[in-house]
Amino acid sequence: MQTITKQSIDRLSLAVFGASAAALFIIGVLAMRSNAQAMDALPVLVVSALLFVAFLVLVVLNRRVKSQSANPADNPLLLLKAGALQNAIFNSANFSSIATDAQGVIQIFNVGAERMLGYLALDVVDKITPADISDPQEVIARAKTLTVELDTPISPGFEALVFKASRGIEDIYELTYIRKDGSRFPAVVSVTALRDAEQTIIGYLLIGTDNTARKEAEEALMRAGALQTAIFNSANFSSIATDAQGVIQIFNVGAERMLGYTALEVVDKITPANISDPQEVIERAESLSQELGEAISPGFEALVFKASRGIEDIYELTYIRKDGSRFPAIVSVTALRDVHDAIIGYLLIGTDNTARKQVEEDQALLDQSLRDQQFYTRSLIESNIDAIMTTDPRGIISDVNHQMESLTGCTRDELIGAPFKNYFTDQKRAEAAIKRVLREGKVTNYELTALARDGKKTVVSYNATTFYDRDRNLKGVFAAARDVTDRKQFEHTLQLNNVELESAKAAAEKANLAKSEFLSSMSHELRTPLNGVLGFAQLMESETPAPSPSQQRSIQQILKGGWYLLRLINEILDLAMIESGKVTISSEPMSLAEVLHDCRVLIGPQATKREIELIFPKFDDPYYIHADLTRVKQVMINLLSNAIKYNRIGGTVTVRCTLQEKHVRVHVKDTGAGLAPEQIAQLFQPFNRLGQEDSIEEGTGIGLVVTKQLVELMKGTIGVDSARGVGTEFWVDFPASNGPELGVPTEVAVARLQAVAAVPASSVQRTLLYVEDNPANLALVEQLIERRSDLKLLTAVNGHLGIVLARACQPDVILMDINLPGLSGFGCLKLLQNDPTTAHIPVMALSANAVPRDIEKGMEAGFFRYLTKPIKVVEFMDALDVALHYASEHGLGEERGAQR
Repeated sequence: MQTITKQSIDRLSLAVFGASAAALFIIGVLAMRSNAQAMDALPVLVVSALLFVAFLVLVVLNRRVKSQSANPADNPLLLLKAGALQNAIFNSANFSSIATDAQGVIQIFNVGAERMLGYLALDVVDKITPADISDPQEVIARAKTLTVELDTPISPGFEALVFKASRGIEDIYELTYIRKDGSRFPAVVSVTALRDAEQTIIGYLLIGTDNTARKEAEEALMRAGALQTAIFNSANFSSIATDAQGVIQIFNVGAERMLGYTALEVVDKITPANISDPQEVIERAESLSQELGEAISPGFEALVFKASRGIEDIYELTYIRKDGSRFPAIVSVTALRDVHDAIIGYLLIGTDNTARKQVEEDQALLDQSLRDQQFYTRSLIESNIDAIMTTDPRGIISDVNHQMESLTGCTRDELIGAPFKNYFTDQKRAEAAIKRVLREGKVTNYELTALARDGKKTVVSYNATTFYDRDRNLKGVFAAARDVTDRKQFEHTLQLNNVELESAKAAAEKANLAKSEFLSSMSHELRTPLNGVLGFAQLMESETPAPSPSQQRSIQQILKGGWYLLRLINEILDLAMIESGKVTISSEPMSLAEVLHDCRVLIGPQATKREIELIFPKFDDPYYIHADLTRVKQVMINLLSNAIKYNRIGGTVTVRCTLQEKHVRVHVKDTGAGLAPEQIAQLFQPFNRLGQEDSIEEGTGIGLVVTKQLVELMKGTIGVDSARGVGTEFWVDFPASNGPELGVPTEVAVARLQAVAAVPASSVQRTLLYVEDNPANLALVEQLIERRSDLKLLTAVNGHLGIVLARACQPDVILMDINLPGLSGFGCLKLLQNDPTTAHIPVMALSANAVPRDIEKGMEAGFFRYLTKPIKVVEFMDALDVALHYASEHGLGEERGAQR
C-alpha cells in the first residue's frame, strides 16, 4: 500500500469525477423538464448525487493528504475507500465514460461505454476518437453550427465534439452514437476538458447516457397530443361539450361542418336539444320514462339522462342544420365529472349516419331485387320448353321444373330427393352422364330415353353443366332434357334423303366426268380432221397458179369456218375445264404494266386492221397485282378483242388503271354502239351473243363467261357500264400486291449475301438456267445471281425454250417455275429426265404453289429441291449451293467446265 499523497490522488481522477458529477446532474435536470414521466430521470439524479459525494470525498482526501506525511502507509484505509468508490462510479453500466488524450484518442472506455456501444475497451483505446463512433452527418452539422455561432472555423471531426469544452464553455448536447453492429441510438453527451496543475489540457472526458427512452416518450407524447388534437378538430364527427345545465361550451370543427353553425352562434346560447328533431326528443323522453320508471322532461334532460346516471348511452337522433335540412346521426353521450365525481358537463360526440342509412336502404333494395331475381329465375325455369332439373354431386334430384314433371308423370315433391337415373330406361347410361359432367364440367347432346310413370318413353337430348357456390365449391349438376323425338324422325328422313342425294351426286359427278371425257375425246376427234381441212385449204390458197377469184372466195369461206370452229372448240374446252375444277391458278406478284404491254403487242395488228386507236396508260408508278400471269393475259386479251370487234371503224379503245384500297381496277372502254340494260343482264350467259348471231362479227358467246370465271378464280371481280350510242366500259378488279420480293430480310440473310459477294471469281463459272414467264420474277433472280461471281444466269420465258437451252448449253443447275404457259414445269421435268443429255442435271422448283401437298407432289415428281415464293435468301442460296455441290460430286460440273 502506497502512502496517501497528492500524486496517488491525481488531478485526472479529480477532474473525471468532478466533471461526471456536474454532467449527470445537468442531464438529470433536463430529463426531468422534458420527460412527461419524470420518475424515469431519478436514476440519473441518483448517479449524479453519488458522483458529487465521491467528488467531495476525493477533495477532502486531497486536503488531508496535504496535511499527512509523505508516507503512503500512514492512512491505508482512507486510500482503499477512495479507490473502491472511484471504481464503483467509473465502472457503472448506466452511463458511458470515455476519456481521451489531448489529441482525442480514447484512453479510457468504461463498462457503460462497452455496454452501450458494443465495443470492448481493447477495440478502441489508443485506436480511435469519439468522432469515429458518432453519426458523421451530425458531426459535420455541429461543426458548421459552431463555426457560425463562435465565428471560428471548426473542422468536422473530434474538434467539433470538444471545441466548447476546450474554451472552458459548459457543453452538453445530443448526438447519435453508432454501435459496433451498425445500429444507432440517441445520446445526451457532457464534455469536460481535463487539465493539469498548470491548466494545460491533457485530455477530455465525454460522459453519455442513452436517450432512447426519453426520445420515445417525447414522440409518444407528441403523438398523443396530435391524436387528441386531430380527434377534437376532426371534421368527420361533431364534438359538443356542455356545462351541467346543457348550455354548449365547445362546438368543434366537425360540428360546424355537419350542422352549418359557427361556434360563436351556439356557445353559451343554446343546448343540443335546440338542434335536434323536437318530435324525436319528445319520443325519447317518453320511451326513457317508461324504461327507467322516472318522469323525464322532453328536452336536454332526455338527451343526457342515462349518461347522468352512469349508463353508457349511444342512440340515433336526427340533427337539424342551420339551413333547416336534416340528417341522421349516431350520438354518444358521456358525463364529464370533476375530482369529486360531480357532473360538470356533458360531451356529445356525433357521426353523420347518412351513409349507413343509405347502405341500409340500398341493402333493402338489394334484398328486394334478390327476391325479384329469384322469382324471375324461377319464372324462366318454369317457362322453359325443356325439362330442367338440378342434382347434387351424387345424382340426387334437388329441384325440377313443370316440364320435368310432365316428362316423368311425377310431382315435384316426388322427384326431389329421388335418384336422377330412376327416370330413364338405361339407368347405367344416365348415371354415366352425371359422372361425365362431374369429370369434364359439361355434357352436350347426350341422348337418353326418359321413362314416365305410365310407361311412355321419350327420346331426349341431355345437356348439363356443373354449378358452384360463390366460394367455388361444387354444388351439383344443372341439366336440361329436350324432347327430340320429332328431330330423330326428321334425321331419319334426312338420312334417307342424303342417301338419295349422294346417289344423285355420284351420278352427277359421273356424268360430269363423262362430259369431260367426251369433250376431250371430241376435241381430239374434231381437231384431227379440222387440221386436214385448214391445212389443205391453206395449200390451195397458196398454189401456183393462184386460184380463180371464185375459188379464192370459196377457200376464204372454208378457212373462215375452220378457224371459227377451232376457236369454238378451244373455248368450250376452257369452259368445261373451269366448271369441272381442273383449272389450276398459280397466283404471284406481277407487274401490270408489263402484262398490258404484252397484250398491246398481241392485239395491235387486230386494232390496226380496223383502224382502232389503242390508248394505254403511262405508268408513272408501278402497279402490282397478285394473280396468275397466263390467265390475266387471257382475260385482258379477251376484253380488248371484244372492245375492238364491237367498236366502230376509226373508234378508240382506252385502257386505264386505278388503285382502290386492296385492289387494282383495270378499265377497258370502247366507243361502240353500247348495250341496253336488258342486254347487260344477259351478258355473262353461255352461248348468248345478245342478238349478234346474224351480224358479220364472229363469236361463240363463251368468251365473257370464261373471262368472268377466270377472274373469280383469281379472287377478283368483273363488271360493266354501258350506254346506247356511247360505248361500253368493262372493268376488272385484281388483288393488289407489292412487287416480287425476298422473304423478310434477317441478319443471317444479309450476312449470307455479303459472304457470297465476297467469294472471288473462279476461273470457270457455273451456269444456272432459270425458266420463268413472269418478267418481275426473272428480274429478281437476276439481281440475286449478279451478287455471285461464280455463277452465270441463262433465262427462258417458257418451257419449250427452256428445254432447248438445257440441251444446248448443259447448265449445272436448272431453276424451274411450275405454272408455265403451254408446257408446265412438271412437263419440262419429265422431258429433261427422259433425255439422256439432260437427265443428270439437278432441277429445282420455284413456285407460288406453297401448300404441303404441292411440295410433296413436286418432290415425288423428281425435283431436286422445291422452293416457294417469296424467295428466302438463305434458303435459296443454300439450296443452290447444295445443287451445285451435287453436280460437282457427280463429276458433272468439272466435265462441262473442261469442255467449255
